Amino acid sequence: MRGLLDAVMSLGRGLELQEVLRGIVEASVTLTDAEYGALGIVGDGQTLLEFLTVGMSDELTARIGQTPCGRGILGELIHHPQPLRLADLSSHPHSYGFPPHHPPMHSFLGVPVRVRDEVFGNLYLTEKRGGQSFDADDEALLTTLSIAAGVAIDNARMYEESRRREQRLEALGEITRALLSGTDADEVLHLVAERAMEVAGADRAAVLLPPSPPGAPAPAAFDARLTVAVAHGRDAGRVRGLSVPAHGSLAGLAARTGTPVHCADVRTDPRAHPFGDGAEEGLGPVVAVPLRVGTGAMGALRLGRPVGRPPFDDTEVALVSGFADQAAIALELARGRAESEELAVMHDRDRIARDLHDLAIQRLFATGMTLQSTTRAIADRPEAAERVSRAVDDLDTTIRIVRSTIFDLRTTDGSGRGGLRHRIAETARTAARALGFRPSVQIEGPVDSVVPDELAEHVVAVAAEAVSNASRHARASRIDIVLSAGDSVTLTVTDDGTGIGAATGTDGRGTAAGTGAERGGGLANMRKRAELCDGTLAVEQPAGGGTRIVWRAPLD
Repeated sequence: MRGLLDAVMSLGRGLELQEVLRGIVEASVTLTDAEYGALGIVGDGQTLLEFLTVGMSDELTARIGQTPCGRGILGELIHHPQPLRLADLSSHPHSYGFPPHHPPMHSFLGVPVRVRDEVFGNLYLTEKRGGQSFDADDEALLTTLSIAAGVAIDNARMYEESRRREQRLEALGEITRALLSGTDADEVLHLVAERAMEVAGADRAAVLLPPSPPGAPAPAAFDARLTVAVAHGRDAGRVRGLSVPAHGSLAGLAARTGTPVHCADVRTDPRAHPFGDGAEEGLGPVVAVPLRVGTGAMGALRLGRPVGRPPFDDTEVALVSGFADQAAIALELARGRAESEELAVMHDRDRIARDLHDLAIQRLFATGMTLQSTTRAIADRPEAAERVSRAVDDLDTTIRIVRSTIFDLRTTDGSGRGGLRHRIAETARTAARALGFRPSVQIEGPVDSVVPDELAEHVVAVAAEAVSNASRHARASRIDIVLSAGDSVTLTVTDDGTGIGAATGTDGRGTAAGTGAERGGGLANMRKRAELCDGTLAVEQPAGGGTRIVWRAPLD
């Protein structure tokens, strides 16, 4: 009785759940003079989630291999939670036998451990020392100890839950401060993954997002795959950038349904779809919770634990869901900030375009009119009149360039990307890095409003190909791009290079298309695009040298 009292007092002082559980088994073995003892924790599926042993060495446990799952005599107590005492295990009709390398066992005593009228697990004792069998006194001692054990387990679980709740509040507070301070979304997602992993006792945390922009409606966003945007913990570097199918994975299921899903072993659950390339090696229990936005979701937060650890319970799933909500807020704030910044840029572009139209063009036009009137006054001085005429022409060209810039500033397509004007100008800017100079661009007519999107794609591709050919084959030092729209769209690219004959081996008329760049695919691609659009391609040699490519397609 003194030993029982000491054991009860010792269990009552424990606060760490794992220490309390091991202390229960050790006290049971000591009080009953058993050689081996174990505590099996019962899961929802009436199987053993954990199996803590006393009396076996680590080496012997490793040789036996997989821990019991709850069959045979162990399962008898799971299905009938009443004390069970046997003189010989093998005599029981439900005896299942022992795996290889298991030590021989004969006498047996088992009692359930209840926590608030719910069976938490079972205490198993075998091989009473001296070859004796367990008696009624041993059963009474063990039953009394199991009652004290249930109270100690309940206290330890409440303490662990309280401590975890405190950690969760601290972590969520840290994440909230990061959100309010305007921290970059990627940094916030890393913080969410790290804190969720720590609080939930996981080994790895990953945030999976669809390839579409964050915040897109769930049905449209989850048609293909989810990609790991952020990973923290075990093998994070190997996991980052990997993807899983939206249909056929735990993360995809959570994102599509908007509800958490979890499994006891990612290696065997058909819904799991573990990451390839050995990235899931050693992981067992996994949980995925959705990143909720309104009535849909934009991705999932996925956590994993090593093999042998207990699966995520409902309390832990609810805890992880709180972190997923913080991740969703971070993505929504990032999207909102991006939209605000884009709107500010659009307002600024519109203001600049308005100022250019109302101020710069009007002044240039007035200056041109003044110079034109001056020409009549100096008609008797041909040299001066010619200079003034050239200045007027330069002003006209400048006005066209400014107008093109205004159109470019005010024109974007539905995705926020610049229209055809902008894309042709961007082609010139991109080519400048390789050429060492920037091709000139002149755009005439309402190209953004009259050229269809499909045709615009061909125009941009031809412009890029023509500029590339002039750079690589003709060694040009000047390139002029002219795009106009009327009854048809016409793209003209002129360079001062070595000429089409030298570059491609043609006869100078642009009709022999069998060698050089044509054979390499440049001119052939442009001609093919013209045919697809019912258009034409002409390759000319200006009088001053170089090459002029004229690509034309009708506008329906």
